Amino acid sequence: MLFSVPTAQQVLLPETLLKKEKSDASAEAKATEAKIQSRKARITKRRELVRRAASYRREYQSSERDIIELKRQAKANGSYYVPAQAKLLLVVRIRGINNIAPKPRKVLQLFRLLQINNAVFVRANKATLEMLQLVLPYVTFGEPNLKTIRELVYKRGYGKINKQRIALHDNALIEQSLGKYNILSMEDLIHEIATVGPNFKEANTFLWPFKLSNPTGGWRTRKFSGHFIEGGDEGNRERFINNLVQAMN
Repeated sequence: MLFSVPTAQQVLLPETLLKKEKSDASAEAKATEAKIQSRKARITKRRELVRRAASYRREYQSSERDIIELKRQAKANGSYYVPAQAKLLLVVRIRGINNIAPKPRKVLQLFRLLQINNAVFVRANKATLEMLQLVLPYVTFGEPNLKTIRELVYKRGYGKINKQRIALHDNALIEQSLGKYNILSMEDLIHEIATVGPNFKEANTFLWPFKLSNPTGGWRTRKFSGHFIEGGDEGNRERFINNLVQAMN
């Protein structure tokens, strides 16, 4: 009987296959573990976002209750409740740029109000108010309430991502750009804007200027324009900016 002698390749083949099987099994185990950890991370993050949203809601409600109590106390004392000075303003552009002087044009560019019906949030401070005085014929502004802020961000919100205007339909887009500031979701973004938080500048710069619609009846012509308190469109509307946004959103 003749016996064939196995070649070196034939002898080594089972060992090679065994190593490959071990390698495949190890890779599969690592992939499975990675999926498990990824799922755990998503669940943890989802719970954290829910917790934050609930915390914000309690904060907003507490603030509203405080204002109601201050109004009640003022009435009981025979005086009037004077609201705290606004920390946040919403500025809406209401005029074109025909025959506009260079300085007001530059201010509008700084505010990113490049088109009629554009709207942006700005921090209310002395410098901002002085700049607004330079562009009064072209803008109207006021203090947005939480409802207005929320509706603008959810309905008209676009983010500046890689210099592109991207609709904010996913929290991941917000985390991608603002995660380093601990802003991970729409509710985080709204809270940072509404409270003019420590990262307001970064959050606000991330938001693309809102593009609103013409209000019912349109804007008054320049011939009949004037300050809001005189029946015109321009200038400080204070809390009535919210009525305007409702008509434009």
